[in-house]
Amino acid sequence: MIRLVRPTEEQKEQAVEFRQEFFDHGGFVINGSELFDKTEDYIEWCRSIDANTKEETVNPNWVITDTFFAVDDQDRIVGIIDLRHTLNDFLKDLGHCGYSVRPLERRKGFATEMLRQLLEAAKKAGINELYLSVEKKNEPSVKTITRNGGVYERSFEIDGEQADIYRIALSE
Repeated sequence: MIRLVRPTEEQKEQAVEFRQEFFDHGGFVINGSELFDKTEDYIEWCRSIDANTKEETVNPNWVITDTFFAVDDQDRIVGIIDLRHTLNDFLKDLGHCGYSVRPLERRKGFATEMLRQLLEAAKKAGINELYLSVEKKNEPSVKTITRNGGVYERSFEIDGEQADIYRIALSE
């Protein structure tokens, strides 16, 4: 079982190890990480993602966003996921949420459970529907989205890749 927790400064060593695993396996982008893959200063990253949770302090180039690590029963970080409360013009093709599971923990159902728990957080935040984008060739992510109620909406192209937008209704 996993649970979603907000990143803390105390998780620095483990978080850096989590990020390095992506790099060691040829990954350069950690989806849902609010640019954790682009920063060298973990403490500053924690401060930035905390600021982005509040309207008064959100970066003017961002939208209010909640970022969570997914941790297992031993508090080991197995994934990361974010929830963007609104979509701006830049995000309309990227969606409300991004997520990644560390390379050595994939195909164990973590992404599906992470998204399920994030949907609960979105409901509590008063969000009625989420839009998620996924590259057509990313079959595991398509399955994660559809297992959580995602319904195909439309296709688009990003960086030369074909991608789809799925909608998940949260109202009961």
